[in-house]
Amino acid sequence: MSFNLRNRSFLKLLDFTPKEIQFLLDLSANLKKAKYAGTEQQRLKGKNIVILFEKDSTRTRCAFEVAALDQGAHVTYIGPSGSQMGKKESMKDTARVLGRMYDGIEYRGFSQEIVETLAKYAGVPVWNGLTNEFHPTQILADFLTMSEHSSKPLNEVKFCYLGDARNNMGNSLMVGAAKMGMDFRACAPKAYWPEASLVREMQQVAKASGGTISLVEDPRKGVEGADVVYTDVWVSMGEEDQFEQRIKELLPYQVNASLMK
Repeated sequence: MSFNLRNRSFLKLLDFTPKEIQFLLDLSANLKKAKYAGTEQQRLKGKNIVILFEKDSTRTRCAFEVAALDQGAHVTYIGPSGSQMGKKESMKDTARVLGRMYDGIEYRGFSQEIVETLAKYAGVPVWNGLTNEFHPTQILADFLTMSEHSSKPLNEVKFCYLGDARNNMGNSLMVGAAKMGMDFRACAPKAYWPEASLVREMQQVAKASGGTISLVEDPRKGVEGADVVYTDVWVSMGEEDQFEQRIKELLPYQVNASLMK
């Protein structure tokens, strides 16, 4: 199976078919094996990539830089204070300028609209390293991990996500699970469920792929029979003032030894 994904941006999983997602997962697995075996071929020699961060990160930055360098690309990092984007120049202008200098742009920051604008005006591929709404590159990494640690194909996996299910990870995991035909349960208080419109859309996608999308409040019910149990931070960047409230409301959804019995 092969696909021509050349020059495609990677903004959200909604833009990709299940076969295209599986192709990316298979490619990731092959690249990982080649790196460990010392047989990786550098296919990005002579390419220049900029990673544009409006939010700080450890793992996302390191992952993109190491992967690009392993493939032979040159990387420029622009941090939260290193660009005039959205200050003295518009997002469109930033996209056009970077697109003339670089062969690809990775963005990590705030609104999904920003990364969509970059992709529209840059003229080069743009990759979403996290927005408020979606985190698609993380889902590829997580689904690869699931495949490595389970004998089941993804469309047979029962998968429970606990915690703040309305954040970018809750959204993206639900979208990915729906696309790949998984049994996905978002387990959270109702106030932390994903947007109803996205849930309805993903339930239709899951219906076509053979999967299911369900919302539950009871943690025990959510993890019952699950092959994978997943959680995320309860307080996202910019929500530090809600720390105590989040702990109080989400503590029953903590993944601990008692829940996993």
